[in-house]
Amino acid sequence: MRILRYLVFGAVGIVLVVFAIANREPVVLRPLPPELAEFLGVDLGLELPVFLVLFLGILLGLFLGFVWEWLREHRHRADAARRRREVEALRQEVESLRSVKESGPADDVLALVEGAGRRRKA
Repeated sequence: MRILRYLVFGAVGIVLVVFAIANREPVVLRPLPPELAEFLGVDLGLELPVFLVLFLGILLGLFLGFVWEWLREHRHRADAARRRREVEALRQEVESLRSVKESGPADDVLALVEGAGRRRKA
């Protein structure tokens, strides 16, 4: 299974390298339309290869997707943490009840009743 995973990763890597080599032409990225940038007197254009623009867009999309899912699942994680605390509290309560039961009845009347019940059975 590990070999298959390495083969798939290798194939994807080769495809990405070939894609990058085929798309080396530079493009200019501008946050403003050229007319508005000229009117404002700023030139914020950035010249990058096409493949880099595409790869950065994919990485940005993945990052935003991961953050969105992490935020969306906050309710589920909080609910799971609350349930874990509740289970732990119940587990401690069960242990304390077991220790009380094993130590015998703390009430003298119950001790007498249980003692009388044991004598009748014998």
